[in-house]
Amino acid sequence: MSVNNNHLTGVLPDAFSSLTGLINLDLSVNNISGQLPPSMGSLSSLTTLHVQNNQFSGILDVLEDLPLKDLNIENNLFSGPVPEKLLNIPNFKKDGNPFNTSITPSSAPHQSPPRASPSGSPIPDTMHTNSSDGPSSQESPHKLSTVKIVGYVVVAVFLVIVIVLMVIFCLSKYQERKSKHDELFRSQVGRTEMGYKKPRSEEHFAETKNEVPEAAKKGHRERKEYVTDMAMTVVKDSEKEREHIIDMNETADIVMPQPPVENDTVTPIVLRKNVVGHSPEMMNTTPTSVRSFSVGDLQQYTDNFCEENLIRDDRLGKAYLAQSSDGKLLEVMKLDNVNSRVPADDFLELVLAVSELRHPNILELVGYCAEFDQRLLVYRYFSQKTLHDILHVGDDLNTRLSWTARLEVALGAAKALEYLHENCQPSFVHQNFGPANLLLNDELAVCVTECGLSSLMSTNSVMQLSGRMRAMYNYEAPEVNESGKFTDRSDVYSFGVVMLELLTGRKPYDSARPHSEQHLVRWASSQLYDINALSKMVDPLISGSYPEKSLSCFADIISRCIQQEPEFRPPISEVVHDLIRMVNDVKHATNDDHV
Repeated sequence: MSVNNNHLTGVLPDAFSSLTGLINLDLSVNNISGQLPPSMGSLSSLTTLHVQNNQFSGILDVLEDLPLKDLNIENNLFSGPVPEKLLNIPNFKKDGNPFNTSITPSSAPHQSPPRASPSGSPIPDTMHTNSSDGPSSQESPHKLSTVKIVGYVVVAVFLVIVIVLMVIFCLSKYQERKSKHDELFRSQVGRTEMGYKKPRSEEHFAETKNEVPEAAKKGHRERKEYVTDMAMTVVKDSEKEREHIIDMNETADIVMPQPPVENDTVTPIVLRKNVVGHSPEMMNTTPTSVRSFSVGDLQQYTDNFCEENLIRDDRLGKAYLAQSSDGKLLEVMKLDNVNSRVPADDFLELVLAVSELRHPNILELVGYCAEFDQRLLVYRYFSQKTLHDILHVGDDLNTRLSWTARLEVALGAAKALEYLHENCQPSFVHQNFGPANLLLNDELAVCVTECGLSSLMSTNSVMQLSGRMRAMYNYEAPEVNESGKFTDRSDVYSFGVVMLELLTGRKPYDSARPHSEQHLVRWASSQLYDINALSKMVDPLISGSYPEKSLSCFADIISRCIQQEPEFRPPISEVVHDLIRMVNDVKHATNDDHV
């Protein structure tokens, strides 16, 4: 039975008890996770088992008593000791797994056989036979022995030369890798503090100032002291740890929020009643460190990547909730099999690029893992709730968003895109912007996920998946559907669709609605400038009232963002500027109503 390379996911069911006649089983090149089911021990006729290139975990004891002759378990997450009986299988491949130990078969002591000649006959008999041939025959064993010695010497010299060449080759590769790491390390640690380039939205709105609470200032001073100590420690230990720690010092183009006083977590922007815009305190450059985790650590933190800890499953892989040994919550993204084939050097460069993204509305990368052909990204935990959940899944009245809250959610997401498009060098295009990638915490602060990972989304399988998703959800711009090319303006189109969801509470595509209303953009685009039609489009679950002028301005931004031609869409900084003004107007109007 062969089901290889079929993109299968989930856990293998425990349903093999009745398949005692099964001889060959091939589950390779899928995305199956979990442990091998106990019923596989009943496959008494199984001789060939291929499960390579999956996400299997656990131990291999269930296979111990099977009559296997060909077993391939490469590139999985199997752990623990290898059963001794499996090592006797003629064709056993197990590379790419984090086994704790490897037990070699024990061999019973045996007596040395009697010395024999190369032909296998006892030496005394051979010499007796040769002795009857005269003097010339007596010299033959001596000549044969000399030839053997010369042959052994030649073979030994050849082996020594091969070993020396292999050592030289390995050393050259090691030096090349070390030089690359040293160069990356120096490029990060040796940076001097650089000025922050203000986004265009802040230049337009320079008169708006943020107030920084005293507690936040105190927390900022503590963070600076902690970061200074951390940087000194990294420099001292760099010779020992530079293979495991990537340290960045005083990076430019970084936006950091004010942390809480008692811990070192990143707090996203939460818009207060009288303040909207970028805080000058958030423009300070701050160093960071990205830790290299082992597969074993992440297995422990996620309880062996169990389904109970699964946060979400998206186009790049699965995200799991994790708790480190010091009690901190993390989010671990395990890239799928296709993206796990990214070369280690390319993956390290991706980690370096993403680790420099520092913005209060972007999920912060704190670590990575590149062991046993696995590729995992470790983020600081923010929330499990997404905007998609709140708009389309949640039925809790407490999760209903007011009009002001929807404006602030749109503003936070727009600021994240503005940072990627206009403040990063080189700039980033998100390519997968949508409500499922907008995390919201209990205070409705926003964090955008999958930032900087567009290089992973360019693989063929992901692009094919994107095409299927595009037909269903309609987040991607029309030009992407035609050419497959993403730009900052295609991100703006996706942002406009998200704003349309915030306005109407509808999904971009809903087959349950009448045919003329199934595609949200087609249905709504012609009504955005009709105030009467617009008021009927508004999500009935919006809590509280909303100003008619604010509603009209919101619709105007949407209309500009979802233009069919990319050159007619505004830059995201212009959208941020308009949203800042709208939030301020709504809050001022609210304050006036309470006077």
